[in-house]
Amino acid sequence: MIMEWWEAAIVMLGMVIVLMAMCVPVAFAFLIANLIGAYLFMGGWIGIEQLAANTGEAVSSFVLVTVPMFVLMGNLFFHSGIALKIIETLDRSLKKAPGRLSYISVLCGTIFAALSGSNMANTAMMGGLLLPQMEERKYQRHMSIGPIIGSGGLALLIPPSTLAVLLGSIAQINIADLLLAGVIPGMVLAALYVATIWLQLRRNSEVAPAYDVDTAGTAEKIRMVCVYILPMSLVVFCVVGLILLGITTPSEAAAFGVLSVLVLAACYGRLSMDMIAKSLEGTVRVSVMVFFIIIASKTFSQVLAFSGATSGMIAWATSYDFSPLTMLLIMFLVLLVLGMFVDAISMMLLTIPIFFPIAQALGFDPIWFGLIMLLAIEMSGTTPPFGLLLFVMQGVAPPDTSYWTIVRAAYPYLLCDLVLLIMLIAAPALALWLPGLRL
Repeated sequence: MIMEWWEAAIVMLGMVIVLMAMCVPVAFAFLIANLIGAYLFMGGWIGIEQLAANTGEAVSSFVLVTVPMFVLMGNLFFHSGIALKIIETLDRSLKKAPGRLSYISVLCGTIFAALSGSNMANTAMMGGLLLPQMEERKYQRHMSIGPIIGSGGLALLIPPSTLAVLLGSIAQINIADLLLAGVIPGMVLAALYVATIWLQLRRNSEVAPAYDVDTAGTAEKIRMVCVYILPMSLVVFCVVGLILLGITTPSEAAAFGVLSVLVLAACYGRLSMDMIAKSLEGTVRVSVMVFFIIIASKTFSQVLAFSGATSGMIAWATSYDFSPLTMLLIMFLVLLVLGMFVDAISMMLLTIPIFFPIAQALGFDPIWFGLIMLLAIEMSGTTPPFGLLLFVMQGVAPPDTSYWTIVRAAYPYLLCDLVLLIMLIAAPALALWLPGLRL
């Protein structure tokens, strides 16, 4: 069927949106739209047969081994109980001070981001463990909920980020470089969160009052840090260091990451068949979903390209006399608006086939642009009305916590995200310096 590019784009995107509005699972919504699109634009049944033949190629890349490995690493980390020991160590190591648990939230969020790769798991675990303590010590909600929901999103930037691997696979950019690109911006964002807490406490220290705590002595602090914090650097080195040194590919580094968590769990006496079974079950569920999504996304891109929608959208977007920066901000705004209504994976499936060709035509570095997209997706997780992290937090917050209380608590941390966006635009080297060092 011959259509104008905009008609083809409306048909394809419209089918996906309607199917998702009918509560069809995201991956299946895209697969159904792909089959209909292939029939319309690729020559009927021959097009469908070609599309089916392409699905195997979409998930047969060795690079995609990274996905289940990173997911397994995070599951092992949580089910082994190592996360609890890290929180206990930080809790007993920091001095008595206002906002103590708020700072611990950011520190834990940063460490867990480097070990789990899941922003929702990060937020849910810290909310379940730290919120009850903050409530008991009379923290105001914006000082308890805000730091947790902010730092929970760090898992999208700091490797191993499962969504970064998914984005790199769909956009066909170097996954190792994309993972490394998130390290420094992720650390900068954590520092901005700490500064936000400090500024809030400067205005009123009673919003997060100090409390008596059984802090460890110097010798005990050193012992706990050496036993429970420093060994985590082994996992970070296996995931980030080996890639940076050029010793392993991302897939091999992910496997070493899993091995390092298993070794640590064994050293702590927490390795058991039950723990491994629960971790494997969770990994299989998530990995199957991710691979379905990759198949759906790549075939969606092929149908868009074959129908002429992709080339038409690129020509249309570049025909306006907008500067590259203006186009970047428009795409960023589109992602934020989409994030108000759909989940992160749906956003990626809808926008990557459209935005990356436009970004390439505008001369943007694909790694830098990929990180900008991850930052937008991270922000969308705390953007009302349907930011997923808002709902995750409401699920673990005290029953009397209103939805809009959570939204108000998240706003200062969204401002930190905007500051990081400005920094990345002004100094792209913030993201590109570390990938440039890769051997």
